[in-house]
Amino acid sequence: MKRLQPGACHDEADFLNAFDRNRDAICATAAKVYVRGSRGSYDLVASQFSKGV
Repeated sequence: MKRLQPGACHDEADFLNAFDRNRDAICATAAKVYVRGSRGSYDLVASQFSKGV
Protein backbone atom coordinates (compact mmCIF):
# COMPACT_ATOMS: atom_id res chain seq x y z
CA MET A 1 0.00 0.00 0.00
CA LYS A 2 2.88 2.34 0.70
CA ARG A 3 3.98 2.06 -2.92
CA LEU A 4 0.51 2.77 -4.24
CA GLN A 5 0.01 5.72 -1.87
CA PRO A 6 3.49 6.93 -0.82
CA GLY A 7 3.48 8.92 2.40
CA ALA A 8 -0.22 8.28 2.98
CA CYS A 9 -0.01 5.20 5.22
CA HIS A 10 0.72 6.02 8.84
CA ASP A 11 -1.96 4.05 10.67
CA GLU A 12 -4.73 1.53 10.06
CA ALA A 13 -7.20 4.14 8.82
CA ASP A 14 -4.64 5.44 6.31
CA PHE A 15 -4.02 1.91 4.99
CA LEU A 16 -7.75 1.28 4.64
CA ASN A 17 -8.26 4.60 2.84
CA ALA A 18 -5.34 3.83 0.50
CA PHE A 19 -6.85 0.41 -0.23
CA ASP A 20 -10.22 2.00 -0.99
CA ARG A 21 -8.64 4.58 -3.33
CA ASN A 22 -6.73 1.84 -5.19
CA ARG A 23 -9.35 -0.91 -5.07
CA ASP A 24 -9.80 -1.10 -8.86
CA ALA A 25 -6.05 -1.55 -9.47
CA ILE A 26 -5.80 -4.10 -6.66
CA CYS A 27 -8.75 -6.12 -7.96
CA ALA A 28 -7.50 -6.02 -11.55
CA THR A 29 -4.04 -7.19 -10.52
CA ALA A 30 -5.48 -9.89 -8.27
CA ALA A 31 -7.65 -11.17 -11.12
CA LYS A 32 -4.63 -11.46 -13.42
CA VAL A 33 -2.61 -13.31 -10.78
CA TYR A 34 -5.52 -15.62 -9.91
CA VAL A 35 -6.00 -16.70 -13.55
CA ARG A 36 -2.46 -18.08 -13.64
CA GLY A 37 -3.25 -21.06 -11.45
CA SER A 38 -5.10 -22.41 -8.48
CA ARG A 39 -3.30 -22.12 -5.15
CA GLY A 40 -4.36 -21.77 -1.54
CA SER A 41 -3.26 -18.14 -1.32
CA TYR A 42 -1.83 -15.38 -3.47
CA ASP A 43 0.65 -12.59 -2.82
CA LEU A 44 0.44 -9.35 -4.75
CA VAL A 45 3.76 -7.53 -4.98
CA ALA A 46 4.59 -4.02 -6.18
CA SER A 47 6.19 -5.23 -9.41
CA GLN A 48 2.89 -6.76 -10.50
CA PHE A 49 1.24 -3.35 -10.37
CA SER A 50 3.91 -1.44 -12.26
CA LYS A 51 4.30 -4.06 -15.00
CA GLY A 52 0.64 -5.03 -15.24
CA VAL A 53 1.50 -8.55 -13.97
